[in-house]
Amino acid sequence: MADAGMSAPGPRAEAVIDLAAIRYNVGLLAGMAAASGAQAMVVVKADGYSHGAVPVARAALEAGAAWLGVCTLDEAMALRSAGITAPVLSWLHLPDEDFAPAVGAGIDLSVSSRAHLAAVLDGARRAGRPARLHLKIDTGLSRNGAQPADWPDLVDDAAKGAAEGACEVVAVWSHLAHADAPHHLVIDRQAERLNAAWQAVRERGLHPIRHLANSAATMTRPDLHFDLVRPGIAVYGLDPLDRPVADGPLRPAMTLRARVVLVKRVPAGEGVSYGHEWTTPHETTLALLPIGYADGVPRRLNRAGRMRVWLAGRSRPVVGRVCMDQIVVDCGDDPVTEGQTAVLFGPGDGGTPTAQEWAAELGTIHYEIVTGVRGRVRRTVVDGAGPP
Repeated sequence: MADAGMSAPGPRAEAVIDLAAIRYNVGLLAGMAAASGAQAMVVVKADGYSHGAVPVARAALEAGAAWLGVCTLDEAMALRSAGITAPVLSWLHLPDEDFAPAVGAGIDLSVSSRAHLAAVLDGARRAGRPARLHLKIDTGLSRNGAQPADWPDLVDDAAKGAAEGACEVVAVWSHLAHADAPHHLVIDRQAERLNAAWQAVRERGLHPIRHLANSAATMTRPDLHFDLVRPGIAVYGLDPLDRPVADGPLRPAMTLRARVVLVKRVPAGEGVSYGHEWTTPHETTLALLPIGYADGVPRRLNRAGRMRVWLAGRSRPVVGRVCMDQIVVDCGDDPVTEGQTAVLFGPGDGGTPTAQEWAAELGTIHYEIVTGVRGRVRRTVVDGAGPP
């Protein structure tokens, strides 16, 4: 990946989002779903995993997604406010929230208990239109969703609401616990429980669809595609199976980068950053980048001195502790100038670091890396050009 100084002033630190990569990934995932006769719901919760919910949603719909998924009512209404009319499912709510605006905006709502259902039906009556319900069954994640013992009562209440015209039961759904291990025995047990719950709803004369598959199951378990798949992390080009970027079919969409604010020669024997965990072994050139843990660079990332950035045409080590606002890069005797751009992570082209590599170093998942980008980092949306 070529790296040159910027001819015009640019952001101190920015996350560059490539919508062409989003479209590519969605096209691939939607194609997998279509081969099974299913549609694709692209998950854009948490502001599109920090990529920008609205631009990602628009790109996803252009690339073949039929639905969008979010976590909160506010996230759903933000899509409607942006003029997006596609079906949107919102799935995590308190039972005392006001559901009338969401029902009025045609937002599909997940319910997991009789109390949640009653609140949604109240909102539907006040909105003057039926609520679109996705009844969630807990099939083994023990998180959200109704327990099987509580399912009959929830279904009874939903059937009564449908009979009076207060709701439409659109779907029965659940979340997988082990989808990143495609042949785990729990996956099949969860599918069986979902099917049993779906059949119980059908026996009440209702005709819901089913959905269960997340990114990993979309890519590895076509037998679980049912009517709708819900890819999330894969949409953003991060492999749910943790394959190396070069070996996987996806294209990472986010590049995190920062411009050099200061370059200086430092003699041998000088400590660098707080605690002097690293000392210059010889005279060297240090470059200062204006990005730190307040912006989403984990403080513990360089605990073993293995963090690297791509700067001035090569991979270079970050030395010393990550600070709140800045990190220091050892450039040796190479010429580096203030204003040049360093890539902290990106698509991996030409040796640049990746979010997956950060996650491996930290013992976490790449979801946490991209959603952690925050603070003063500016989001820059591009369409196919990618970062310079």
